[in-house]
Amino acid sequence: KSGINAEYGDSKSTGKELDNKKLSKLCKDTKIMGKLVTSTDVDICFSKHKPKGGRTITMKEFKAILDDLSVKRFPKLSDPAERKAAMEELVSNKGPQTAGTTKAAKGGATGRLTDTSKYTGSHKERFGEDGKGKGLEGRENLADNSGYVGNYKGADTYDQGH
Repeated sequence: KSGINAEYGDSKSTGKELDNKKLSKLCKDTKIMGKLVTSTDVDICFSKHKPKGGRTITMKEFKAILDDLSVKRFPKLSDPAERKAAMEELVSNKGPQTAGTTKAAKGGATGRLTDTSKYTGSHKERFGEDGKGKGLEGRENLADNSGYVGNYKGADTYDQGH
């Protein structure tokens, strides 16, 4: 599952490698990081397992980091196989979380500003009774191609007099 997390938020990523920032995010999102495992622990494990001079880790190094962190995350489990299974359960089927991202504003000034029933003047004409926009009909002065000047009252009366 780390392939998805490896690409998350990075258009240049191939999804096969993780850098330290993405590993930290993955550990937070999957609840590996918490009271027992701190961000410092994750950083130290990353530095210990990454290739010398490299900035990213592969799946093999990722699994080794999970094994190291499982000792701290599950101190009551003595069997390495149990710790590995518990760690895989935390990581499996968990995608990146979007906690703390900007959500659409509700209430307050936004509600008042977007309430079309309170619009006046030319702005009011751009919306129908149901509050939906009229599109071009409400936005533009459509051209009157009748051949007469605007506000001319005697339109279409020439033939009647002759």
